[in-house]
Order: sequence, then structure tokens, then C-alpha cells
Amino acid sequence: MMTAASSVFFCKSLVKAHCIQNPGLFVPLNHNLKQNYSVSHLAFKSHSLHILSRSKSRIIKPSAPFRSPIKCLFTGIVEEMGEVVELGSTSDGGFNLKIHAKTILSDVKLGDSIAVNGTCLTVTHFDLATSNFTVGLAPETLRKTSLIELSQGSLVNLERALLPSTRMGGHFVQGHVDGTGEIASLVLEKDSVWVKVRTSQELLKFIVPKGFIAVDGTSLTVVNVYDEELCFDFMLVAYTQQKVVIPLKKVGQKVNLEVDILGKYVERLLSSGGFTHLPSSS
Repeated sequence: MMTAASSVFFCKSLVKAHCIQNPGLFVPLNHNLKQNYSVSHLAFKSHSLHILSRSKSRIIKPSAPFRSPIKCLFTGIVEEMGEVVELGSTSDGGFNLKIHAKTILSDVKLGDSIAVNGTCLTVTHFDLATSNFTVGLAPETLRKTSLIELSQGSLVNLERALLPSTRMGGHFVQGHVDGTGEIASLVLEKDSVWVKVRTSQELLKFIVPKGFIAVDGTSLTVVNVYDEELCFDFMLVAYTQQKVVIPLKKVGQKVNLEVDILGKYVERLLSSGGFTHLPSSS
């Protein structure tokens, strides 16, 4: 009979949240969610959990870090904008984000995956009476994504994980944010908006004109790439402006970026010499 004993060691880490003032440049006329951005300095604690599985004769320890396979997939078609109700550290050292939403709660279950501004997160609690749900955030998620800039009243893009029966729009989005970009400019052209985003060279090499890009979880088509400026741009039509949070952000604010996974696979094959080892047809 197997028994298991666990020992939890907590280590302190501090993540400092930024000051956000976001009145919104292009606020949709038809939304009535209150925006109440405030300055917050939040301390987060991270913990590591070491589980020792013990049998009658030996102790089993993992020999290598475990990497979970892809468990969910998104399309980058935002279902609704939710409003941050509450965020902060918990008594057990974690960090929770509570969001008010409606559409995505129609069939919600504990453990479901929901993309919040393009970041795949797990539902840990929900309350249908108040139309709120809660997700947990790890310190690493806060360091690697733009979620660190959220505050009470912030609007976020929401999308449920793809079902086998769902019509496939957008493109394949994993909800694994590759990094962040910074809004360099927002320019109106008639009823559309040109958005230029500055990012790192490491991410820009995967971004190509007319290629896919997920910005804050929104599937978009890249129009131009500016290598010297480390920028790329895309256009938001009037309908999209009313459905996603990108037009509500100001120049200088961060956005989550997930590049097309096909580009990452090709880069991996090229860098490892994978093509040279492919069997030749006879």
C-alpha cells in the first residue's frame, strides 16, 4: 500500500505592481462597465511543494522537471470583456484574481481553462449568483505577462477553451504567453485604428506580415513589420474595437503576445538541424 507525505517550504518573493492611469482612448459607446484604475503595490509570496512518495522499500523522487502536455486550446476570438472585481494575495501565499463576467459562466466548472488577456488560467472558484469567477496566479505568470498591470475595475479579454464541436475561427492559440509588447502608437483612420506594438528581437523574428499574432488573447493579422524599430502593426475595425480591451489602453502600456506556434516549430527544427535528419524518400 502506497502512502504519501508532503512538505511545503515557503520562500518570499516580491513583485511590485505598476501605477496605471487609463482613461481609455477609444472607449466603446455601448459598454457600461466602470473603470476604476488605482495605484497598487502588491506583495506576493511563492511556494514550492515537494512531495515524497514512499513505498515499503524506497523513496521515489522525480528525476526531471515535469512538463505537462497541451491540455487546452483557444482560437483568439474573444467572447466577452470581463471586469476585475478583486485581486490580491491570499492567506496561504498565493495570488487570486476575481473577475465579473456573464457569457463564459454559462457552463463553467471548477478546473476549467479560461484565457484572461491571452493567458490560460484555471478556474478555482465561481459564484453564479454574483456572476464572478476566480483564478489563481503564480508569481512567474505576473512577471512574464501584462496581468501585473491590472487593478480593480480593469477590463480583460475572456475566452473559454475550445471544444471539439466548436467552429474554428481565428487561429490556434495555446494561452501560453511568449512575452509582452508595448503599445507604441494608436492612430485613427476613419472608423478603424492602427495599433503599433514594440517588442523584443527574440519575439519579432517570429512575426511576419500577413501572419497570425495573439495580442492580449485576440487573434489578429499582422500588417507590417518594422525590424529597425522592433515593431509590428495591425488594424482594428470598428466592431473589434467594441469587443476587446486593446483600444482602451494607452501608449506605453503592455500587451500580452503569443506568436504563431508554427513559427516556433520551424525555428526549433532549423536551430537543431532537424531537417538534415529527415529520411529521404526512395
